[in-house]
Amino acid sequence: MARTVERQYEGHFELKERQGLTKLGVEKNANWHGDPKRLVFVLSRYKFVAKMLAGKKRVLEIGCGDAFPVRIVLQEVGALHAVDIDPMFIDDAKERADPKWPFTCAVHDMLSGPVPAQGTFDGAYSLDVLEHIEQSAEHRFLDNVMAGLTDDAVLIIGMPSLESQAHAAPLSKIGHINCKKGPELKALMLEYFDNVFMFSMNDEVIHTGYQPMAQYLFALCAGKRRRGSA
Repeated sequence: MARTVERQYEGHFELKERQGLTKLGVEKNANWHGDPKRLVFVLSRYKFVAKMLAGKKRVLEIGCGDAFPVRIVLQEVGALHAVDIDPMFIDDAKERADPKWPFTCAVHDMLSGPVPAQGTFDGAYSLDVLEHIEQSAEHRFLDNVMAGLTDDAVLIIGMPSLESQAHAAPLSKIGHINCKKGPELKALMLEYFDNVFMFSMNDEVIHTGYQPMAQYLFALCAGKRRRGSA
C-alpha cells in the first residue's frame, strides 16, 4: 500500500530507500549553495547540446568540469567521452559514476595535443572553455579539437559574450581572458567549418535575437574543412 497521499509519488521514496539520494558534482554543489538559479542556466545549455547532437554515435565533451549534467546528453547520443584539464574534477566525476549512465572521462589538456582516438567523434561540444584560452593559443586548441572529429561531425562551442562581462560577477569572470562578440566567434569558427549557425542565450532562454544583448553565445558548426581552404 502506498505511503504517499498520491501513489504515483511512492516510487520516489522507494528509489531513495533502494539507492539513496544522488550527490551533486562539486561545481554544481557550489552553484546550488551560492547561486541556485545558475543550475538552471547550465542545465539548459546541456539540453540545447543534447538536442542538437541527437543521434550522434560518439560524442566528445571538452572541458567537462564535474560532468554532472552529461546525463542530459547521454539521453540523446550513443556514447560520450569527457575530458577536463583538472584532475580534481575528473576524480569527482568518477566517484559519482553510475553504471546505468555509462560514459568515460579522462584528464586531458587540449593545448597539449588531440584527444587519443583521433578522428572518431561525430559530435563534440565545449561549453565555457574557449574564453579561458589565450587568443594566441586558440587556433592550437581548435586544431587539436578538430583532429578528433570525423568529416561529418558537428561541433558546438558555447561561451559568455564579450558584452556580458560588464555585468558579470567578479568570481564568474576569473579566467575569462578571451570572451568574444558574436561576429568574432562566428568568424573564428568559419576557419574550420563551412557552416556556422549562431544562437544567443539570456538566462535559460536560447534564441536568435540581438547578439549584443546576449549573455551567452553558441556557435553550431557543421561541414568540417581544412583551415585556410577556400
